[in-house]
Amino acid sequence: MSAPKPSSRHHEVIIVGGGTAGITVAARLRRAGVDDIAVVEPSANHYYQPLWTLVGGGRATASASMRPEAKVIPGGVTWVREAAAEVDPDAQTVTTASGEVLHYGHLVMAPGNQLDFDKVAGLTETLGRNGVSSNYRYDLAPRTWDFIRDLSGGTALFTMPAGPVKCAGAPQKIAYLAADWWRTRHVLDDIRIILVLPTAAMFSQPDWAKVLVGIAADYGIEVRRESQLVEVDGDAKRAVISDAATGTKDTIDYDVLHATPPQSAPDWVKGSPLADPASPFGYVQVDQYTLQSPNWPNVFALGDVANLPTSKTGAAIRKQAPVVVANLLAAMRGGTPEGRYDGYTSCPLVTARNRMLLAEFDYDLKPAPSIPFIDTMKPRYDMWLLKRYGLPAMYWHLMLHGRM
Repeated sequence: MSAPKPSSRHHEVIIVGGGTAGITVAARLRRAGVDDIAVVEPSANHYYQPLWTLVGGGRATASASMRPEAKVIPGGVTWVREAAAEVDPDAQTVTTASGEVLHYGHLVMAPGNQLDFDKVAGLTETLGRNGVSSNYRYDLAPRTWDFIRDLSGGTALFTMPAGPVKCAGAPQKIAYLAADWWRTRHVLDDIRIILVLPTAAMFSQPDWAKVLVGIAADYGIEVRRESQLVEVDGDAKRAVISDAATGTKDTIDYDVLHATPPQSAPDWVKGSPLADPASPFGYVQVDQYTLQSPNWPNVFALGDVANLPTSKTGAAIRKQAPVVVANLLAAMRGGTPEGRYDGYTSCPLVTARNRMLLAEFDYDLKPAPSIPFIDTMKPRYDMWLLKRYGLPAMYWHLMLHGRM
C-alpha cells in the first residue's frame, strides 16, 4: 500500500514566520480586510528579543520577553504550526517540514535569520558554561547575567562577528551594562574588558559612533577593531581573536565571554530561488524601497531575512511592515507599488544600567529622530525608561496588533 500524498491547500496570503515581522504584517493585513491569511510558524512561544540584552545585564527577567504564540496570532488568521522547508515561487507553493504543500496567491517572507554558533570553532560545545554565554538565545541570556554578576576580577571578552546581525548595537550594549555593574560593585578596575568588533568604526552611523568611543573609554574598555572571535577552548577558558588588518591571531585567557554568533538566512532560504545572489549570507532579494521581489511581483520580504542595506532591528520592521502591506494590497489589485521604505532603523543603545541613547537613521546614515526636543545622542534616564518599559508595551499592545 503506497503512502498517502501530502495534503495541499491554498491561501490568498501566506506569511512564512510568526515573529515580529510576520505577526505585524498579518495584523495589518487583517485590519485592511484581507480574510484568507496563513502564518507558517513552528514555535509555541513568541519572544520580544530586544529585552534579552537587559536580561543578560540583570535588568529584566527572561519570562517578561515571552508570550504564547497563540496569543499573538491575529484573529481570523490560520496558524500552520510547522516549519517551512521549501519555497517554489514559480509554482507559488511553500512546502512544510512534514511535506504539506501550501499554495499562495501572495507570499511574505519573514522567517528571520539563523544563529550560526557552529561557525566559531568550539563555541557551541561550551555555551552556558565555562563563563561563556550569549544574549542571542532566550535560554542563555540569564546565564550571561550569572557570569557577569559573579565576576570580581579577571578578563571579560565581548565579541561581534563579521556580517549582518540582529541589532548591531547589542554586542557592545552588554559590555556597557556589565562595566556599569562592576563599577557599582567597585571592581571595575580589577577587570580587563575587551570589546572585539569586526568593523573599523564603533558603529555604522558616525555621529553615534563618536559618542560610543567616549563611553567605551570612560569604562576603560579595550576595543579591538577589524577583529573577530574564531575559536574557543571552553575547558581552558581561552579564546582566539583574529585581526583582519594584520592577519595575526591572539590567544586570550578569559573569565567571562559573551559571544554574538555569526548569522545568516535559514539554510532552506539560502538554497531557494528567492535568495539574493549578491548576498553571501543567503538573504532574500527584494527591492530596497518597495520590499518586493524583482523576479516575482507577488513575493515580498521584510525583517531579518531581507537583504537590505540597513541594520536588522525591530524598529526597522515597524517601518517596513506598512510598506509591505501597502504594496501587497496594490499587487492584489493589479496596481503598482504605493509604499516606499527609506531605510529607517533604530538602535536603543543602553550605555549603563539606567541610561540609554537612541540611534535613528536611514539608508544614507542621516539621523532620523522620531522624538522631538530631546537630544538622543546623550545617554538619558528617560530613554532608559523607554527601553525598559515603553518599547515593550508598545510592542505587545500596538505593533503586534497592527496599530503602530
